[in-house]
Amino acid sequence: MHRHGALVMNVAVVYASKYGSTEGIAEFIAERLRKQGLEAEALSVDSRPDPGQYDAVVLGSAVYLGRWMKEAAAFAEQNRAALASRPVWLFSSGPLALKEGATVDDPDVVPTDIAALRDTIHPRDHRVFFGALDPAKLGWGIRAMRTLPASRAVLPEGDFRNWEEIGVWADGIAAALRAEES
Repeated sequence: MHRHGALVMNVAVVYASKYGSTEGIAEFIAERLRKQGLEAEALSVDSRPDPGQYDAVVLGSAVYLGRWMKEAAAFAEQNRAALASRPVWLFSSGPLALKEGATVDDPDVVPTDIAALRDTIHPRDHRVFFGALDPAKLGWGIRAMRTLPASRAVLPEGDFRNWEEIGVWADGIAAALRAEES
C-alpha cells in the first residue's frame, strides 16, 4: 500500500483465543502498530487469514496445559512456508501467576510448541504475556476445579495482562519493520 508515496507495511496479528483474553492482546497489538503508522489488523485463526497477503505476521495463542491451542498450532503448520518467508513474531498468553522466583522466560513457562515453531518458521521473537481469567466465561469443569483451594492459587481471578509491556513489545515490532522499509 502506498501512502504519500511511501510504502506502508501491512501486518496480520493472528490469534487463537478461548475466552477473549488473547484476542484482547491481539487487538491491542494491532492498534499499537496502527498508531506507529503500519497497516495492521487482528484476525482470528478461525477466519483462516492468508499470511501470504501480509508483509509481516504476529501470531499468538492462548496457552493451556503448557501448549498452544490446537487451532493456532494447526495454522502455523498449514502456513509454514508463508510464515517462514516473512518477518514473524510469536506471543503466548497464558500464565496468571508464576511460582515464586519464576519469570515468564523460564523454560517451564514457555509453551512446548515454541521450539518446533522456532525451527520451522524462524520467528524474530517469542514473548509470553500474562492472561486474564473471568470465572463467568469458564466452562463448568474449570469452575468446579476452582472451588479447590489449590486450584484458586493456580487459577486466580482477574486480568493480569501487562498492557505497558505488550505496548513496548509492539513498538519494537514497528521499529524493526520500519527499519526494513527504509
